[in-house]
Amino acid sequence: MNAPALAAVLWDMDGTLVDTEPYWMAAETPLVESFGGTWSHEQALGLVGLGLEDSARIFQEAGVRMGVREIIDHLTDDVMGQLADKGVPFRPGAQELLRSLRAAGIKTGLVTMSMRRMAQTVVDLIDFEAFDVVIAGDDATRPKPFPDPYLQACEALGVTPDQVVAIEDSPNGLRSAVASGASVIGVPLMVSVAGAGAHAVWPTLEGRQAHDIAAFHAAHRTEEHDR
Repeated sequence: MNAPALAAVLWDMDGTLVDTEPYWMAAETPLVESFGGTWSHEQALGLVGLGLEDSARIFQEAGVRMGVREIIDHLTDDVMGQLADKGVPFRPGAQELLRSLRAAGIKTGLVTMSMRRMAQTVVDLIDFEAFDVVIAGDDATRPKPFPDPYLQACEALGVTPDQVVAIEDSPNGLRSAVASGASVIGVPLMVSVAGAGAHAVWPTLEGRQAHDIAAFHAAHRTEEHDR
């Protein structure tokens, strides 16, 4: 039996497609400080790739006297305001790789724990039709690091996880993608992805094209098949 061919590539958003993690951090510190608390860079790094509801509970533990939904809405509004003021900081090579995948006829999906309204803002600022499906934080049955968001994206695209490559920048995201059964590439940004299960780690997407993704997928699936 031959290894399955590549049918789709699923992308994380914050830190993978776009470098918005500094925007989130810039929103978090004043929120905690407004309730008399303190918020360190290390605490902020601990939230990278975590679902927003879980993050909101951590803010409550840090002294933020707001409901989970209020915290999520406050931070999302803040980050969207920064996006409007400063623009969308795409990671090097991300848009070029997306164009290459689309030109090759490979399906693409965005799998993010950000709210759909924010994800749609980012998608709308890409000057071509970049994604066939978006699974956002308010769509997921369970957040990353559970596999649900990636499995939902596979179902929406009509593909199986063994036909998919996922691209992630955080340990939580990588664990989610690996647990789904996809072939997974880690492209670290702010935190180490060591020990999170990535099947390959690329320092950057710059210079990468659809054929690089297809070659990685074929090699990984052949290795899995031969075990």
